Amino acid sequence: MKGLRLSLLVLGVFSLCCATAGDSSGVKKMRMQFATGPLLKFQIISGYKRVFEEYTQALYQRYPDIRIEGENYLPIPLYHISSFLSMFKLLVIGVIIIGRDPFAFFGMQAPGIWEWGQGNKIYACMMVFFLSNMIENQLMSTGAFEITLNVPVWSKLESGHLPSMQQLVQILDNEMKMNVHMNTI
Repeated sequence: MKGLRLSLLVLGVFSLCCATAGDSSGVKKMRMQFATGPLLKFQIISGYKRVFEEYTQALYQRYPDIRIEGENYLPIPLYHISSFLSMFKLLVIGVIIIGRDPFAFFGMQAPGIWEWGQGNKIYACMMVFFLSNMIENQLMSTGAFEITLNVPVWSKLESGHLPSMQQLVQILDNEMKMNVHMNTI
């Protein structure tokens, strides 16, 4: 019975690894395919999705031939830490459910919280799950709203605020004029 539990845990972890490995960047793409002009790229966190959609609609009205892409901004080092924490969370929950003492494997005395967790498995698993998710979300919440048009044109991480629509239009006008000027030279 314990072998079955362990094999189910290993299978679950393996399937989670395979599911996340299919899209190596882990990035959700939001594309507007029908335009053919220059590529305006937004890198945002999920909290700014509505702002991205509003900017996209307004920019398509002003620049009908522009291509706009939006994707989730993932800070690479923190993304790896968050991914590790997510996998470690599942391992800890599996060990709690199985009931094996991992401290005995290392020749250590089990702490009191482990004993409490074995007596209260449901609460312990929920606590591990929610605390881990809280830490993962905190690691991934960067507040990013980055805009590039071949080169970076706006960074909320550097400026500390979102561009107004007027600022964004002015920046894009300047960049497009510069690109046209560079192409004629």
